[in-house]
Amino acid sequence: MTPLIWVLAAYFAGSLPTSFVVGKMIGGMDLRREGSGNLGATNVYRALGLRVAVPVGLVDVAKGWLPAWLFPMLDGGAADGWAAAYGAAAILGHTFSCWVRFRGGKGVATAAGAFLALSPLAVLAAALVWVLVLAARGIVSLASIASAAALPATVLAGNAAGRAADPWVTGFAILAGAFVVWAHRSNIGRLLRGEEKRINDERRARRPEGGCPGLPARRAGGRQLGDGAGGAGRRQGARCLPVGARAGGRAADPEGRREPVLPARH
Repeated sequence: MTPLIWVLAAYFAGSLPTSFVVGKMIGGMDLRREGSGNLGATNVYRALGLRVAVPVGLVDVAKGWLPAWLFPMLDGGAADGWAAAYGAAAILGHTFSCWVRFRGGKGVATAAGAFLALSPLAVLAAALVWVLVLAARGIVSLASIASAAALPATVLAGNAAGRAADPWVTGFAILAGAFVVWAHRSNIGRLLRGEEKRINDERRARRPEGGCPGLPARRAGGRQLGDGAGGAGRRQGARCLPVGARAGGRAADPEGRREPVLPARH
């Protein structure tokens, strides 16, 4: 097949809406209407927790890594630069997925996967920047912007250290870094205004004690869960029901939200 066919295949690989599917299957929710509305692993963490977000993030990484690593072996020995084109197509697919009305994530994990195939040491250095900024500030968007800005420098540093320079990979690093920063333009505005929340603060705000994301802790039927003596005990065993589910004969919130519902007494 011609390289252009593989570029199209890379776009469709990147466009698989992992977060959207997982949100529907596990949480019974449309993540485009939850948290930031972003279809990425960070929003999955906000809505569904770390145990769900980690596999989603790994799949998003694989969506960038597989086309950049595998497709050059299958394109019939096309000219240099096509591996970078496959990675770029995967990032665009993840960010503008045709399956969810061209919504998606911000390309951080998928870009990391593409460069894991093209320049592993560079992406590991950028990942270290991400971890350090997140540990210092606790703001995922700031960590992502910093690592994206650092990516071209880490690629150039690898070339300066004796690695064979690949102008296509270097150019791709500059464009991909700029694209990821552009995708975070709304976050940059909030950062400048001092309004961007730390990841753990935002998750606590969305899941109050004994409750579900975005809702106060209460029983089905609207009664508040007790906060005095024995209140914690009554909250134990509460669970979040997906849209349309029933507990003890009562339907979940008709507005499509998820409510904390205590198991029926026997």
